[in-house]
Amino acid sequence: MRISGEWLAEEGVQRVLHLLTDAGHQAYLVGGCVRNALFGRPVADIDIATDAEPSRVVELGRKARLKVVPTGIEHGTVTVIVAGEPHEVTTFRRDVETDGRRAKVAYSRRIEEDAARRDFTMNALYADAEGRIVDPIGGLPDLHTRRVRFVGDADARIREDYLRILRFFRFHALYGDAEAGMDAEAIAACAANSAGIDTLSRERIGHEMRRLLAAPDPAPAVAAMRATSVLARILPGADPRALGPLVHVEPPYAPDWLRRLAALGGQDRVEALRLSRDEARRLEILTDGIGGTVAPAELAYRHDAGMARDIVLLRAALLAASLPEGWEAEVAKGAAAEFPIRAADLMPALSGLALGARLKELETRWIASDFKLSREQLLG
Repeated sequence: MRISGEWLAEEGVQRVLHLLTDAGHQAYLVGGCVRNALFGRPVADIDIATDAEPSRVVELGRKARLKVVPTGIEHGTVTVIVAGEPHEVTTFRRDVETDGRRAKVAYSRRIEEDAARRDFTMNALYADAEGRIVDPIGGLPDLHTRRVRFVGDADARIREDYLRILRFFRFHALYGDAEAGMDAEAIAACAANSAGIDTLSRERIGHEMRRLLAAPDPAPAVAAMRATSVLARILPGADPRALGPLVHVEPPYAPDWLRRLAALGGQDRVEALRLSRDEARRLEILTDGIGGTVAPAELAYRHDAGMARDIVLLRAALLAASLPEGWEAEVAKGAAAEFPIRAADLMPALSGLALGARLKELETRWIASDFKLSREQLLG
């Protein structure tokens, strides 16, 4: 079996691979690029694995007059830059010691050992410069059946890095067969090791949850997270029941992880996922909007069209209701509306608190008129 694509034929990819193989070393594309190519999905990150140790990669790169940067030398990774494009090259590794957050590794010359330390079988697939697949541990059948399965013993893989629990659910949302269900051994291991999530930094958890919630349909995976107590570890009080209905009403709008986070609810989501100030503010508006009665047009006027749209979608999902008739036109109208009164129109007769109160009163009348009252009518 082979993979192909413009990315594989790029000069930089081929040059780095041949730089190593021409010197007698093994060199393979590995991980996400191979997996996505086999799934027919876009390839973004291109990783290269080799039996050459980092010092040898540096030596060969510099001999070829290429810029080589020791970006992750402690983990066996160097970056070879070709025509301005970086290419990460990592030496085959095997785990020597793990503590659930990071691993102490040793270099290896065997691709089987490198494959054995990876998380999922579909990520332990390699390809040479010609696109020929190398499958050291039998991951191809899992990929073809869209079965997300840990490499070797699921419990052991998770205890090497507890973030793999969240990665399992994300990968199932992205690549798994929802109808076939989840791998039983993996689910059991995730449940048994859920307490290990408490040892992870909130930054790592937040990064992984953003990616999970951005999947086309994360609802089945998040429901499984609740069943295994994983969701409660991350977001106490979160309820995923509205997530499926939200995914159903979202099209044709793009998936939005923060909109979906608002549907989950839960306690202290800002701290739990280390949200930025802007993310926290948007989540607050969405949460307040869900429980309010402000009409779509006014929501769009006070915030923007996107925020109003999200609140309308969330209300429908959480209340198990249909979307209001003509809501999109109402949102567009509110977003385009511009209050015709300015503070200067009421000065100098009014100032301070009285000025603010009068502006608010007139704005309320204008909104109630469906944004139709003119400046003259409001001031008359």
